Parts: sequence; C-alpha cells; structure tokens
Amino acid sequence: MIVNTPTMLVRTLCSLIAMAATTVVAADFAALPKTATLETDSPQIIALGKKLFFDPRLSATGTVSCNSCHNLMEGGDDGRATSMGVDGLTGGRNSPTVWNAVFQSSQFWDGRAKDLAEQAKGPFVADVEMGMGVHDQVVGRIQQIPDYVREFDNVFGQGNAVTIDNAVTAIAAFERTLITPNAPLDHYLAGDKNALTDAQVRGMDLFQSTGCTECHFGPALNGWDPGDDEAVFVEFPRNLDSSFVRKYDLDSDRGRAEATQQESDAHQFKTPVLRNITLTAPYMHNGNVASLAEACRVMASTQLDTDLSEDEISDLVAFMESLVGEFPPITLPRLPSRSGTSVVVEFK
Repeated sequence: MIVNTPTMLVRTLCSLIAMAATTVVAADFAALPKTATLETDSPQIIALGKKLFFDPRLSATGTVSCNSCHNLMEGGDDGRATSMGVDGLTGGRNSPTVWNAVFQSSQFWDGRAKDLAEQAKGPFVADVEMGMGVHDQVVGRIQQIPDYVREFDNVFGQGNAVTIDNAVTAIAAFERTLITPNAPLDHYLAGDKNALTDAQVRGMDLFQSTGCTECHFGPALNGWDPGDDEAVFVEFPRNLDSSFVRKYDLDSDRGRAEATQQESDAHQFKTPVLRNITLTAPYMHNGNVASLAEACRVMASTQLDTDLSEDEISDLVAFMESLVGEFPPITLPRLPSRSGTSVVVEFK
C-alpha cells in the first residue's frame, strides 16, 4: 500500500511542475544541430567554396568579397547599419549573419532567395555590393586563373566546369559548415540545468511568457524547424502607434513587397536567426538600433505592444547571451593567383 504523506505530495507536485516547465521549454526551443552538410559536400567542394567566399577579385573593383559583409572572424556580419560595397556604395538593409544561415527556409530579409546557393548569386551583380555587371563577368574572372579552373574541373568534372551555378553550389557547401552548436542553451536543453544563470533562466521564461516565441522558436530561434521548407514571414512593425516606429524609421521599408511587388506582402519580413545575436549589432532590417537592450525594447513595443522594465530587459539580454555557441576554427585560405598579371582590370 502506498501512503501519500504531505512531504510526498509536495515532492510529487514539484516534480509535475518541473516536468511541465521542461515541456514548455522543449516546445519552444531545440538544440542546434551539430552538422548541416549534405552527402555531396565533399572536402574538395567545401575548400573551393571557402576560397570563393574569401576572394575579393570576384567583385568589380577587386575589393569586396562575401566575407567583407559577412565577416567570419566576428559575428558573420560587418557591424555596420548597412553594408558597404564597391566604390563605397551602401545598400538599404543590414547584413544578416551567415553563421547558422543554413537553418532558414529562405534567404535575405525579404526571403527572395530560396536557399544558400541562390542567395550567393545576388551580391555578385548587385551594384551596391560586388558590382559586377552580369554573372558572365564573374565566370570570366575565375576562368582567367588556371588553378581555379583545375580546381573546378577536379570538383565538378572536366569540361566547362566553371559556371556561376557551380560557383554558388561550392559557396553554399562551405556555408553549410558555418554552424555554432553547443551554446549554454543547448546544454540546458540537454539536461544540464546549471548551464544557464538565474538571470538567463528568468530571461528565457520572460521570452516565452511575453510572446517572443510566437516568431522566435526552434533550433535557431527564427521560426524554423528541421525539414521545414516553407518560407514564413511576419509583419513588422505591427504596432504603428509605438514611438519606436518613427524614431528608428521602421516602416519605410516595404519588406517582401519590394521583391514580389504584391501589396499583400507589404511590411512582411523573414524572422531573423537569434543565435549569436549578441555579436551582430546593430539591429533591425535597417540597422538603426544600436544595442541589443534597445532592440528588446523595440520588439516588445512594436510587436507585442508591451513595455518592459529595465530588470526585464537585463534578463532578456542575459538569456540571449546563452545563445552564443562554439565557433569552428576558420583559417584563411590561400587563393589561387595568376602569375604577373591582374585579372581585376579586365572588367573595369
């Protein structure tokens, strides 16, 4: 016979409460996968993609590479409100981090690229980014460097291997290695309840209770789950009465509508990855918000119509510090060269 003493009842109740809390956490968050490579991502194609990612000669002036706006030595962005491309030109949107970009169902703030390879095509011919007139000019630059041609042949097979599609396929293969697992939150989700500080636990609870997880859930806290290929967009800003809308010019960019020309897509944006968010200031699609604490105030007001106390803001920032994972070692590649002759001047 089992006798339920008051002590046993208290312990049972505490156990049930703990189980319920764990269930809530598990429903909103998940550990970041430790690998994202495909079976076709051989060491050779990854190495080629890495070289192309770091090579500034694929820009019109020979000064801008993928890494210029997505600095892998830092947060995978460039720390600017909007990135600077060739000839000092700047665009209208903040550079999203390339770290963990693979864990998204679309790319760019407006989701106009379906995957990493398609995204990699865009900057080559964007006049405010790498500034090449057409993709054939990018291919021509690569073809002028014999070691690149041999490497493309080795990876993709002999004969006309240097194509823009093969180039971005290689870049995407490299970018799939750019993931940062084993953050404190991942250890917490795996059962190590000492992995988070008290402030981080309070921040995590607040993140859930205030409604942040309506959009920011899943392994990357961007509304994506493994196997989810459907692009999802969120209205931003929602609360047009918020003083932050005018202060930070949050509603002049029409978001996805600028790509689709559909009025129904006006002010729809992809939910950004929150992994390593403490390393990617400034914030918002236009980079107008300088600090993470202020970004929390902005999002609470514009999206949730909520004002948070300074203690709550501090706890939220503490929680987001638990999202910084382990960065894989990155060594700069040796880029193939063409002895005695520049390839950059040929397409000026």
